[in-house]
Amino acid sequence: MRRILFVCEAVSLAQVVRLVTLARALDPARHQIHFAAARFDEMIFQGTTFVRHPIFSLSARTVDGRVASGRRPYGRRTLSRYVREELALFGDVRPALVVGDLRLSLAVSTAVANLPYANLINAYWSPFGRQAGFPLPDHPIVRLLGVKLATQYFPKALPHVFAHFARPVNALRRQYDLPELGSLPEILTHGDYTLFPDVPALVPTDALPAHQRYLGPVLWSPPVALPAWWATLDWSRPTLYVTLGSSGRVDRLRLVIEAAAALGLQVVAATAGRTRLDPRRLPPHVYVADFLPGHLAARRARIVVSNGGSTTGYQALAERRPVLGIAFNLDQYLAMTAIAHSGAGLLLRAGKVDRAQVTAALERMLSEPSFTAAAGRLGDEFSRWDSGAAFARFVEAAVG
Repeated sequence: MRRILFVCEAVSLAQVVRLVTLARALDPARHQIHFAAARFDEMIFQGTTFVRHPIFSLSARTVDGRVASGRRPYGRRTLSRYVREELALFGDVRPALVVGDLRLSLAVSTAVANLPYANLINAYWSPFGRQAGFPLPDHPIVRLLGVKLATQYFPKALPHVFAHFARPVNALRRQYDLPELGSLPEILTHGDYTLFPDVPALVPTDALPAHQRYLGPVLWSPPVALPAWWATLDWSRPTLYVTLGSSGRVDRLRLVIEAAAALGLQVVAATAGRTRLDPRRLPPHVYVADFLPGHLAARRARIVVSNGGSTTGYQALAERRPVLGIAFNLDQYLAMTAIAHSGAGLLLRAGKVDRAQVTAALERMLSEPSFTAAAGRLGDEFSRWDSGAAFARFVEAAVG
């Protein structure tokens, strides 16, 4: 059997579940699956027989803190450690193919080891993307200058920002006598193969190279039982599904709940275990759990409120539900900008959001059927794709 090695930078739930979902799609009779990550949550890995390899990663708290302060998450010293550990891992596993998700060091280590590398990354990062520029994330400069002024100067500063974030990877490549890759989008999408967990109808590109391709959305829902309160829900009442995931501004959760409750909505919320809300202090018709089967919650809701990222956003669209995204980091802004541009949702800035903005957005999405219609069209498009089958075909072609 060919050994396929998945290497994950576990700074958010999305990176782990996407790789696990794709790994499950491979035929275990033909491929031996090896999975390297900093941690192995049994909720995600249950039922798998993957060979597990613990590796070092920066903690999600460290990465989130650096992003929030406008610093690059990874310096050369950290990435050097990653590369050394990955080279040792390659020597132990001897994989036929390495598959990564947001593990920047793989752009160095796989080239040094002369191993084929498949990089899973959203198409909105692609230099071949059709979107006009990049949206302004919640950078500290926004608090200093305000959104309007910061937005004016952001396009001029962006090339320097991207070069700054790319510098440690390019420096490491020079150290190993490898050519530089360019700016951040080129580094994030670099690989012998680049796989987009998107559909071109939502995130279009132009003139893609032959080694880059779409898989379709990689959908995942926590395999947890429904809470006891699920049977008591009043589905005749308009319902909101809220989850800010593992990387959203969870401190905005209560604000969303209170705005929705004031509109008379029923709210089902998943905290991803990041905060505790006392049920006795919640408004009526509000129900909270750490995790929910997200596809079922989205299916029963009128609107899904998320951090704007592709994981929950695409899950909502797969269930033909529009998305209100309260975005914080640039990846979330990019995903939610694409959804909003399609007409299937609205984007709010997590750093500036207030109750009045949430209320206005919810009222608009509830009253204008165009949002649900656009989500329905994307849901129909999503149903034409099978990312697991597409990935299995790719692996068969790549390694036999």
